[in-house]
Amino acid sequence: MIEIRRSNERGSADHGWLQSHYTFSFANYYDPAHMGVSALRVINDDVVAPGRGFGAHSHQDMEIISFVKKGQIQHKDSEGNVSVLPAGEFQLMSAGSGITHSEYNPSLDETLEFLQIWIMPDKVGIEPGYQQKQFNRNPGLNLIVSPDARDQSFLIHQNSYLYHLVLNNNDASTLKTNNDRVVYVHLIKGELRIKDSKLMPGDGATISHLNEIELLSGAENTEALVFDLP
Repeated sequence: MIEIRRSNERGSADHGWLQSHYTFSFANYYDPAHMGVSALRVINDDVVAPGRGFGAHSHQDMEIISFVKKGQIQHKDSEGNVSVLPAGEFQLMSAGSGITHSEYNPSLDETLEFLQIWIMPDKVGIEPGYQQKQFNRNPGLNLIVSPDARDQSFLIHQNSYLYHLVLNNNDASTLKTNNDRVVYVHLIKGELRIKDSKLMPGDGATISHLNEIELLSGAENTEALVFDLP
């Protein structure tokens, strides 16, 4: 079973310095039919103006993943982590018992484009943590997040996996999973076919009751996030 969530069906917000599209209900956008998929609660597609950003604010008991599509993020948190996250890198912040952080666009002339993702943990009150890394961009499914940090992936406090799908034009990759799990695909760039469905950038697909999922790119190079969820 495949359910498609089109890019133009997402919620949106215009704050001047911040342009956002919300795959699931977030902030002032509320749709009871789109509250998340399994443990996946948020996918926000954000564009931040030069020199602007999110001031210091707090989170608790949430696994927060960022992926920079363009530009860079200047990160600072209450655990003493200070870093710059460039385009192509991933960040995972485990809020746990509580963490305060800020995320800014340090450029004075380039916009920042990034995906902000929240996954609900299966443990609460844990010690906060921060992970950041540039992963390989090999053709196919590159493991980014796992519950056991296998293959040098980030450790997440949930029985969930995140893959960065990278395909050349007219290429394919197959995800093998259990049919009692749910897969969510968010297309970043290019064109992606899943059975009879075609995704364009910003589109998402919820896939269930399948053991194997073939992901086929179109005439362009393709990039997507693939979540394997409980």
